[in-house]
Amino acid sequence: MSREPSGLLSRFKPSARGQSTREHQTIMTVVLLLIAFGAVMIFSATSARNLMSGGGVGPGMLLRTVFFGVIPGLIVMFLAQRITLDQLREWTPRLLLLSLVLLVGVLIPGLGNSVNGATRWIGFGPFTFQPSEVAKVALVLFAASQAIKHKRQLGTFDGLLKAGLAPTLVAAALIVLEPDLGTAIVCMASVVIVLLIAGMPIRLLLLVLGAGALLVLALAVIEPYRLARLTSFLDPWTNRNGSGFQSVQGQIAIGSGGLFGVGLGESVQKIFYLPEAHTDFILSVIGEALGVAGLAVLLALYGVLLKTGMRVAELARDPYAKLIAAGATSLIICQALLNIWVVLGIAPLTGVPLPFISYGPTSLVVTLAATGLLLNVANGGQLSLKALDGGDHRQEGADARNTRVDSDRRNRRSHRSGT
Repeated sequence: MSREPSGLLSRFKPSARGQSTREHQTIMTVVLLLIAFGAVMIFSATSARNLMSGGGVGPGMLLRTVFFGVIPGLIVMFLAQRITLDQLREWTPRLLLLSLVLLVGVLIPGLGNSVNGATRWIGFGPFTFQPSEVAKVALVLFAASQAIKHKRQLGTFDGLLKAGLAPTLVAAALIVLEPDLGTAIVCMASVVIVLLIAGMPIRLLLLVLGAGALLVLALAVIEPYRLARLTSFLDPWTNRNGSGFQSVQGQIAIGSGGLFGVGLGESVQKIFYLPEAHTDFILSVIGEALGVAGLAVLLALYGVLLKTGMRVAELARDPYAKLIAAGATSLIICQALLNIWVVLGIAPLTGVPLPFISYGPTSLVVTLAATGLLLNVANGGQLSLKALDGGDHRQEGADARNTRVDSDRRNRRSHRSGT
């Protein structure tokens, strides 16, 4: 007769594959709404360019979003839901190594593609992708697996390095060299959240945050354009025609929208004033077109996604699944908050797209992959017994054998007493 596993194993019973939960349905609904809304706003933000170019730009952007972002992203999201967490843990080191190699490859002259002075993409013919997007997910997955392995050492800085902080620092440095400070900040923030949930002490959190703030300040001072962005962030109106131009125009767009906006497709700022209306500053177009009401609905959707994602992490009975859910949610929400803060003038310009909304096929595919991992955990996940608590399954087997031996001895003593 088989024996029920004890401890954490007995409490964790994965749900049947394909069985939906309330959290699973909520996340799917919110994400599909955001994707549909993003497609509409991308077409709206590029419609003015479409008219000025004689047609083709707006529909072209929308088609590229659908065929290179939405369709591949939904496929990857479906696959991420089906993968077992054991397979995910096994493939994570390879994915991290691949992402680091690609980050180095971006910096090789002739291999990386440059746009607006930044070299962040690798292209193969008509296809381009951004390795830093893949690195974000790989770093969170690696931190989740290593934090479980080195849980007892999270109270030391050396333990944090082993738990995933070391490769995160290396990847962040490579991303900053592209340069892409915004993505580096998202990577660091997401990994720190994973480590914090895993058990990192608050004192070390404050130390890491302080060191990160000093590093960001140093990087801003070294590069003249970053220093200009920092000073223009403090008061963009003093240089409204220079480094503060984009921030000023974004704020004007949101202010012009009022409570209910000027109407979908009627935005003026997107025509001549916002250089990245369909990417980094698409929130300004939303604010002008749909007003505060439209922004409130969008923020509410992100709020529901945050609450539901953390609810999934709370309900996950396995520590690894818990960290996967928290990390995937953090990736999406940290990037959304950074973009919103930039547009509202709360943070300096970083060039981070708004998840599910901004144009960027690679970002959309990777964000949907993270969503798939979150749905995987919400759906119960699949994890073999030997890996549930991150411990040594051989020791667990020995404990079970010892329990059986003790039980047999007690039974024999009871039989003799009865006789």
